[in-house]
Amino acid sequence: MKRLFVLGFLVSSFIMSAQSNSDLLKHYEAYYKQMKKQGDVQGIINAMTHLNVLSPSPARMDTLAYIYMSEDKYMQALNTIGYERMVDDSDIAIEVKAISLKAVKQPELAIGQFEEMFKRNPNALIAYELAELCLQTQKLDEADKHITYGLANAKDDMKKAFYETQTPYEVSLKSAFMYLNALSTYNKDKKENIDKAVDILDATLKLSPNFNLIQLTKNELLRQKQVLQAQAEQPKN
Repeated sequence: MKRLFVLGFLVSSFIMSAQSNSDLLKHYEAYYKQMKKQGDVQGIINAMTHLNVLSPSPARMDTLAYIYMSEDKYMQALNTIGYERMVDDSDIAIEVKAISLKAVKQPELAIGQFEEMFKRNPNALIAYELAELCLQTQKLDEADKHITYGLANAKDDMKKAFYETQTPYEVSLKSAFMYLNALSTYNKDKKENIDKAVDILDATLKLSPNFNLIQLTKNELLRQKQVLQAQAEQPKN
């Protein structure tokens, strides 16, 4: 009799817990919709976090991580879904990992995620990210592969934004790839390839006269050339 009473108590407790859990899910689903309607990002994050605790799902985790990423909270995004390369990751999860890892200055890890993105959806914009990351990690052959792809597949309406000035600006994606090509050329031989890199920069500037970073880079390369020439002219003891 005592066992039946305990069993009955446990069953009723489970039912009450299930009903309570269901009520909470309905509450936070309604709360999420309201926060979304109001454009309250922190409220959306809070609602999604509670929904994930009450009823975890990969889709909810991906959504929460994407919201964090969109708010430039990259570590929170990575803490939500991890940073490992998983073959069964959704497209959203891979994008969040790639962008967030790049933002927190983990280029080696970011490359793997962008490679998976490119594998699923090859396009010039992803190729640019890969080329840039490969240059950062001195993987020049890989960088050249992505630059070649980008130059061949960048469409006229594709743009790339730059932020080194107080006012951000855009140039054609093809010009951006030409800039990376100049950097790659220079990095292959930092003494002998300065003129070749400058020639590429000059061609890029003709295509995109507003490309401020080109002029800055060109000035630096010419400065380095003058230093090398001065060193070469110094008499040897």
